[in-house]
Amino acid sequence: MAGQDALSSGQVFVKLLLLFLASTLLPHGVFGQQVKVEPEVTSYPGQTVNLICTFTDTNKIQITMVTWIYEPKEGERTNIAVLHPSYDPNYPESPLKDRVSFMESPPNVASPSIQISNVRMTDEGKYICEFASYPSGHKQGVTQLVMLTKPQNSASALTVEAGPKPTAVARCESLNGRPAAQIRWVTTANGNATTTSKQGQDNTVSVTSEYRVAPTAADNGKDISCIVSHRTQTSPESFQMKLKVLYAPQVTIVGYDNNWYVGRTNVLLTCQAAGNPVPTTVLWKSMTGAMPDTVQIKDNQLKVLKVDEAVNTTFVCEVKNRVGTGRDQVTALVREPTVNPSNAGVVAGAVIGSLLALLLVAALVAVLVTRSRRQQQGYRAKGGSDLKARIFGGGKTANKNGTGGVGGNNNGPIYVYDDGSANQGEKNNHGPLTIGGRPEVVAGTPTAQDILLSSELDDAERRKFDELEEEERYDHFSGVAPILQLRPPNEQEEMIGVYLDDDMESQRDGSVISRTAVYV
Repeated sequence: MAGQDALSSGQVFVKLLLLFLASTLLPHGVFGQQVKVEPEVTSYPGQTVNLICTFTDTNKIQITMVTWIYEPKEGERTNIAVLHPSYDPNYPESPLKDRVSFMESPPNVASPSIQISNVRMTDEGKYICEFASYPSGHKQGVTQLVMLTKPQNSASALTVEAGPKPTAVARCESLNGRPAAQIRWVTTANGNATTTSKQGQDNTVSVTSEYRVAPTAADNGKDISCIVSHRTQTSPESFQMKLKVLYAPQVTIVGYDNNWYVGRTNVLLTCQAAGNPVPTTVLWKSMTGAMPDTVQIKDNQLKVLKVDEAVNTTFVCEVKNRVGTGRDQVTALVREPTVNPSNAGVVAGAVIGSLLALLLVAALVAVLVTRSRRQQQGYRAKGGSDLKARIFGGGKTANKNGTGGVGGNNNGPIYVYDDGSANQGEKNNHGPLTIGGRPEVVAGTPTAQDILLSSELDDAERRKFDELEEEERYDHFSGVAPILQLRPPNEQEEMIGVYLDDDMESQRDGSVISRTAVYV
């Protein structure tokens, strides 16, 4: 008997264990396939919520009772609605009393769906539809009721002073929402976010997030964005801001070029300052005491009218705002006057231009002198017998008996200088003077210039002149005596063109004679 009692006790324990497992595993789907519910239902305060529950297979199963159980997030489970096939529906005392009811009338134990009107934020939690059946035992389905409330979102940048301690520079809030909102930050500032949540009225949640950095002057004006995500929003809400960091003025003096020399005028120094808030005062000082007389100060500019030894000092610029004071300084070193590189270039260019001009003039003068010298040689003669007689083509003189010399031109006219000598030939009143049967052309008296030029020639030059036969110039004779007239260079150039082209005639021995020579 004792063994049978022990066996029966063990069977009872196994049955109880199976019943416990059935009740605990049912929500996870082991037996939940026979109970059909919605896993989650959402609602806003004041609305009416329908919680569906259906027993899908009633074959060979007898439902003895249906119970709806409310399990809040924090608190104990409570029965809110009970249905028995043989009795009327019952609604025990609960936070949902008078607001909960079965949807069908009369209720059906196979589909005991309920309805909750005027839902509140505190109604959120689990709602369990549980069936007591024979012989299957207890079966249930669980629906999660989620209450939604759209939060009020906002963000702002906080004004802070620059410093080494981490400080909140921006704040973002999502107040009285359900469920809690999600907040994140986007910025180039180097910092971290801290987020806190606070339970509000009617089971709402307020979320606050702050972005903290050790603010510097460089952080002022940087972009920062707060992005709030919530279930009630179709898309995240973004708030764009700029950081506001207060800092003392940062000062820089510009304009000094390290080329202040004695006598330089109108040099300018400018005091540039950046600060938040905007600097209010600018003060110039001299490290040596009083400001030099040649210095003028206007706002943030210091102007030196004329550089001298008095401005050989250190200038200091101080700028203030309500946060603090910033300063910068520059030491001016006055030098002796130096040649401006740009002026030196101009001077060098002028010198080079002048040299080129002088070379050009010298070349032109040399050309003119050379040309004049060659033209003047046309006026010169060889003196002595050369002034008395020359043959135009061959350059050979006639002998005493009138016959031509060796290599002479017997057919060409002989031009001789008429000095009144009796041996020059006999004068013929009806024709030209002849020597040895040849006509003779008598030249006129040489000018003083011819005699002067002739005296300047040496033997070498006379020989050279003798070879320049093409440069000789001739003109028509006039008067009673034949004349050889020497003309200026310009007229000689014209004459040589005329005689060479129209007047000269080539002879068999290679010489040329004039066809229009005048004989008297």
